[in-house]
Amino acid sequence: MTEFSSGALRALRPDDLDRVVDIDRAGAGRSRRGFFEKRLQAAIAQPDAFIVVAAEGDGRADGFAIARIQAGEFGDHAPVAILDAIGVASDRRGDGLGRLLLDGVAARLAHKGIAGLRTQVGWSNQDLAGFFAACGFRLAPRVVLERPTAGELDAMEESDELEELPMDVDMPDYSGAEGSDFAALSRDRLPVRSLRAEDLGAVVAIDARLTGRHRDDYYRRKFTEVLAESGVRVSLVADVEGEPAGFVMARVDFGEFGRTEPTAVIDTIGIHPDHGGRGLGRALLSQLLANLATLQVETVRTTVRWNHFRLLGFLESCAFTPAQRLVLTRDSA
Repeated sequence: MTEFSSGALRALRPDDLDRVVDIDRAGAGRSRRGFFEKRLQAAIAQPDAFIVVAAEGDGRADGFAIARIQAGEFGDHAPVAILDAIGVASDRRGDGLGRLLLDGVAARLAHKGIAGLRTQVGWSNQDLAGFFAACGFRLAPRVVLERPTAGELDAMEESDELEELPMDVDMPDYSGAEGSDFAALSRDRLPVRSLRAEDLGAVVAIDARLTGRHRDDYYRRKFTEVLAESGVRVSLVADVEGEPAGFVMARVDFGEFGRTEPTAVIDTIGIHPDHGGRGLGRALLSQLLANLATLQVETVRTTVRWNHFRLLGFLESCAFTPAQRLVLTRDSA
């Protein structure tokens, strides 16, 4: 976590954890200590993947902002930073610390050559949406989709199936015979299993066939995130004749964008073009939903470009609907 000179701003430190949790608790109404603990640990381990800043006041942090740099999630082609946590002490609100924090994040992103900062807000949270608007954010050309994890997918129609689209402690194995009929149906039709570290090469190769780009660094980072950083492993691979033919990268989140309930987030889904139209996309989502429901995660979300019509159509056929959330973006320059 590199120090930058920017007025009252400094890098967020591990010894700020208690203060950050207290500030956040005052606004959220409950403690998200586990979320912030994991974020700070990850920022220390991967300093190039995070921007974490604090607003200094009387020797302690009176405000904080945490942004994670992404380089491929949700179909992005260029690196972008995701602001998933910001907070200001109640007795310092109105002092301009929120804007100072966002400007500090943007300056550090510009220093890294990253052009954009993105976040989400509930559409009815007018105060927060107004704050972001005043700080230069605007609506992004993306939609947030979600669906409950409970409930089966409808029978597949050929026009609904995903074809050539690219789109955390060990996970218990819920694919055995004792699993639900829903999970067993997907398992019997097409073998679906948990993602393993040794799948990296196959996943990179599938993605390269779909995108024409070799995103080794991106997937190496995603594998670290979903296999080491996340508390629950939920990413999956579909095998055909013993070889990976499709995958879904997902994680269970306990705190992004101010949410206090556990939510699963799908980052990337890809099916090898040689195996399109065989039901792999539905098998992967079917097993993912079954596993998440067993883990008592009630909702799964993803973000899609507004004009990615084929992917939107596939997700609509899998009962995803627009979430009551807005995606906002701001230039870092």
